[in-house]
Amino acid sequence: MGNMRRRNQGDARPYRRACLIMGAAVGVTGVTFGVFADAAGLDLPRIVAMSALMFTGASQFAAVGVISDGGTGTAAIGPALLLAARNTLYGPVVRRVLPDSTLVRLGAAHFVVDETTAMAAAQAERRDATGAFWLTAATLWLCWNLGSIAGAMLGPVMGTAEVWGLDAAFPAIFVAMVATHLRSAAGRIAAAAAAAIALGAVPFSAPGIPILLSVLALPIALYVGTRRERSAGHGNGSEASP
Repeated sequence: MGNMRRRNQGDARPYRRACLIMGAAVGVTGVTFGVFADAAGLDLPRIVAMSALMFTGASQFAAVGVISDGGTGTAAIGPALLLAARNTLYGPVVRRVLPDSTLVRLGAAHFVVDETTAMAAAQAERRDATGAFWLTAATLWLCWNLGSIAGAMLGPVMGTAEVWGLDAAFPAIFVAMVATHLRSAAGRIAAAAAAAIALGAVPFSAPGIPILLSVLALPIALYVGTRRERSAGHGNGSEASP
């Protein structure tokens, strides 16, 4: 019995440790966001509200980036919603590890992000997946908000974000997000077409609009992906035919 109990405790340690390490990394990114948001002109209450209620780093960086470039709050909403929309795709994955209670699922929806979904999906047992989801959610939310507050308070002391190179954090996050999709031809075409559309629209549109226009690259990528699948299917059929 003692050995079994120790084994169960040992089995739970990996995801707990991973949650803490991930939370620390997210906290550092939160500090960067706080400094970046302060440099864009947001005061502490707005930064706290944004981090607590939005709780999606990419969308927050996108919104603050638009405001920093002189865009309005309305223009900042579009890119933020566009980036947050990907979290809806994680719903079916997270749903399997949550109870059937509507209230619990509504509360969990606020914490469905890349990290919580990945931690839950990586667990073999449903109980571990549920625990990993909630522990990751609590750790990330706390670290992200504490980091944002610390960054906002350090902002006036540190000066502008460019002095410390923090202005590069925003594009670096998007490069990291795009990198995983460059393994496929459709992903590479989508990235290239989106970059071309956004860069071409910069001189003629307000801040925030080029990111929205880059969505027009999706039909191109879908068309190319469909053509490649059809070509592969015809190739397999021709090989199988006598």
